[in-house]
Parts: sequence; structure tokens; C-alpha cells
Amino acid sequence: QVQLVESGGGLVQAGGSLRLSCVGVGTFSSYNVAWFQQAPGKEREFVAAITWNSARTYYAASVNGRFTISRDNAKNTVYLQMNSLKPEDTAVYTCAAGPLTTQRPRDFNYWGQGTQVTVSS
Repeated sequence: QVQLVESGGGLVQAGGSLRLSCVGVGTFSSYNVAWFQQAPGKEREFVAAITWNSARTYYAASVNGRFTISRDNAKNTVYLQMNSLKPEDTAVYTCAAGPLTTQRPRDFNYWGQGTQVTVSS
């Protein structure tokens, strides 16, 4: 069993930066990990993903060039560095882990509770 706990969200002005962390309770070193976002009234959307060995990363077009996903398996932690934040990035950000290379929420086995990111104009 793997449990995930996110942290690092908060309030930031447009153009600012935040770094989100996703810590596994129980190792997830063999799992791919992705970040998703969900704004009020909208469906959950894929943001970024990283393979278990950091060999590949994937990004949504809306964040490509601004966000960077990384992981430190020794610390059982995945990060999402968020730069040049925009008001439209405002959402609850949730990490998820699973065995497949995918962007579909249903393919992920484990989920965190999410952390709120709010970007003011």
C-alpha cells in the first residue's frame, strides 16, 4: 500500500513560483507519478508526469516550459516546480502513482488529498 501526501501550496502573485512536494508513505520508487489539477467547476486535468526512474517526463501544453517535475526516490518524494505562475493555474493540485505511463486518472492506483494553489493577478 502507498499513501501520498502533498504540500507546498499557497497564495502567490502572478509571475511567482511555488514548489509542490508529494511524499509517499511506503515506497513508490517503482511507480510512475503524475500531478493533476482541478479548478472549481472544472474536470480534473493532467499537468505533468514522471517515470519511476526519471527517464521520461511529460507535460500538459498549458504548463510546458513553466513547470518542471522531478523525483528523488531515496527520499520517496516527487516535486513539481511551478514558475511564471498565472491566475489560470489556480486549482487543487493532486499527485497520483501507478504502474503505467499514462495521463488518464483511472490508470493511477494511489492518490493524495491535494494542495491548494492560488495565483492572484
